[in-house]
Amino acid sequence: MDFSKSMSVAASGMRAQTDRMKTISENIANANSTSPVKGADPYRRKIATIHNNFDRELEANLVQAGKPIPDKSDFRAQYDPGNPNADKQGYVKLPNVDSLVEIMDMREAQRSYEADLSVMESTKQMLAKTVDLLNK
Repeated sequence: MDFSKSMSVAASGMRAQTDRMKTISENIANANSTSPVKGADPYRRKIATIHNNFDRELEANLVQAGKPIPDKSDFRAQYDPGNPNADKQGYVKLPNVDSLVEIMDMREAQRSYEADLSVMESTKQMLAKTVDLLNK
């Protein structure tokens, strides 16, 4: 694999992980939001997707973020009879976002991003050493 190919593969991974972190951040930001309209559903957690695409020019597999898909799990319910969005029993529907799961997903995305960054740095160092050898 040549240097430009490894840089392109790592860069595609970094872009995909960046998009994944944006989706996770949106989930965390809306973890405790309720519906703006009484009786309507609150924010629904989104699941980031990543797709593998073959680049014919590079002759390498690259990854890219796909469209996030909604999580179909049940909403949480919290007893809060004073809330204007509460149902007749006094429960308010909250998003199906588990902050702990989101934090773990964020950490995994960060580590994947850091691994791709490490590949970029290593490739850059190898390229610099190659140039140094050619200049001698």
